[in-house]
Amino acid sequence: MITFLIIIAGIVVTGFLAYAIVNFIPRKFHWAISITLIALAAFLAYKINFEIQKPVQFNKEKKIKYAKVINNLRILRDAEVAHKKVTGSYTSDGEALIQFIDTAQFALTQIRNVPKTINVGGGITKEIEERVVDTIGYEPVKTQFSGLDYKNMLQIPGTDQQFKIEIGEIEKIVGLKAPVFEIKVDKALILKGMDFNLINQEKEAIGGEEIRGEFIRVGSLGEVSEDGNWPPFYDKGDNKNKE
Repeated sequence: MITFLIIIAGIVVTGFLAYAIVNFIPRKFHWAISITLIALAAFLAYKINFEIQKPVQFNKEKKIKYAKVINNLRILRDAEVAHKKVTGSYTSDGEALIQFIDTAQFALTQIRNVPKTINVGGGITKEIEERVVDTIGYEPVKTQFSGLDYKNMLQIPGTDQQFKIEIGEIEKIVGLKAPVFEIKVDKALILKGMDFNLINQEKEAIGGEEIRGEFIRVGSLGEVSEDGNWPPFYDKGDNKNKE
């Protein structure tokens, strides 16, 4: 829209100057008008190019900012999954989640089938195999987070704020409830300081190669999901977007 207005303004001004040159300005001043028109054309070319490049640069910077946020959301997601595996539930306490990674352990198990004789009645017995799960050792949860900056996973990159973790339960079927969690951040917070109009457009993204909606989110309070709402592009290990 801005580019269109600049072009219209340029056409109007150029037309006015051309009319003025022909009807009112003496020939001896035409050289000055020519320089003015050249300068105006250069200015318009610059402004048009700037307006064309602005969304391109916005998208480039946006993806770098988003990649850093998504990196932390992935670590938080994995921490919540590990917490549920060990304790049976998610947690909304971020600091406790960091401490959990530092101190908790996964139980290493082994499944084996054990022969067993059962009485089926009337003096008749039957041989079956019973499934037995043995704990054969333990592995520190921290091992799975080796090389990851989980100590700072609560920080929203590029801001002075932290992620808020929400937990709850939903009823999958009657009488059966499942724990859920959700962590989200407003795109406007991540993109603060960038072009206002482009931020508003970004918050209306409908998906595809873009992150749908107003938030970057992992998990859900409305369904059983541990997934994020970002496209696969951000999960391809493209480290150049994180630097």
